[in-house]
Amino acid sequence: MKGIKDLNLKSKDEVQKLDEKALKAEYIDSEKRLYVLKMKLATDELKQTHLIKFLRKYVAFLKTVAKQKGFNI
Repeated sequence: MKGIKDLNLKSKDEVQKLDEKALKAEYIDSEKRLYVLKMKLATDELKQTHLIKFLRKYVAFLKTVAKQKGFNI
């Protein structure tokens, strides 16, 4: 991974328009990416540690949007 753009994350407007199924899929995919980054950090393979912080905030944003819409993730 080279940077944040390589994560291919959706913009805030795109996330707001997602239905429950798509939002859940995006959340699960983001959690998997976060797990992979954490494992790479633990094995000293990750040089860009800022990606973990960014992805953590993105996952929190997905949870917030889901809660606002009344979805259960």
